[in-house]
Amino acid sequence: MRGCVHIYCGDGKGKTSAAVGLAVRAAGRGLRVLIVRFLKTEDSGEVSVLRQIPGIRVVPCDRTFGFVFRMNEEQKREAAAYFTERFRNAVREAVEGGYDVLVLDELMASCNYGMVPETEVVEFLKDRPESLEVVMTGRNPSETLVSMADYVSEVCLRKHPFAEGIPAREGIEY
Repeated sequence: MRGCVHIYCGDGKGKTSAAVGLAVRAAGRGLRVLIVRFLKTEDSGEVSVLRQIPGIRVVPCDRTFGFVFRMNEEQKREAAAYFTERFRNAVREAVEGGYDVLVLDELMASCNYGMVPETEVVEFLKDRPESLEVVMTGRNPSETLVSMADYVSEVCLRKHPFAEGIPAREGIEY
C-alpha cells in the first residue's frame, strides 16, 4: 500500500481528534501506529487510552516548556533543540521500527515557531518509505508542506465556548 501524507489544520477544535481517530482506525485494521506529540504535555485524555490500544505507541513527552510566547531566548533555544531531536527520533523510530502510520501532532506549530526546522520535515517527507502514512496536525501549514500532502483537511472555528468565558474542560478539550 502506498502511504499518503495528511495535514489536519485550521483554527478550530478537532485537529488532534481527527488524527487520533485515524490512528485508532489504523490499529483496528492491524496497522502499527507511532504517535509523537509536540508542544503539548502528557495531560490529555486521549494519551492514556491510546497507550492501551494494541498496535499504537505514544512516545512520552518528558519535558514541558510552556507556551512559546512566554519563553525567553535561552528557553526557546533549549526547546528547539529538544523538539528537533524529538522529530529526528520519531522519524528514525518510524522507519527502523517498520511502522505503518506516523502521527506528528502539532508539528505545524513546531515548524512555525522554529522548534523543528521545516527543511528537515520536507526532506523526511521526500525520503520516507513509500508505504509510510504520515499525519501532521497544527495551524498554518506552509505552502510547501501543503503541496507535499495528499490530504489537507481544514477545521474551521465557527463558534467555541471559550468566547463565552468557558475554560477548557477535562475530557472534552484535553
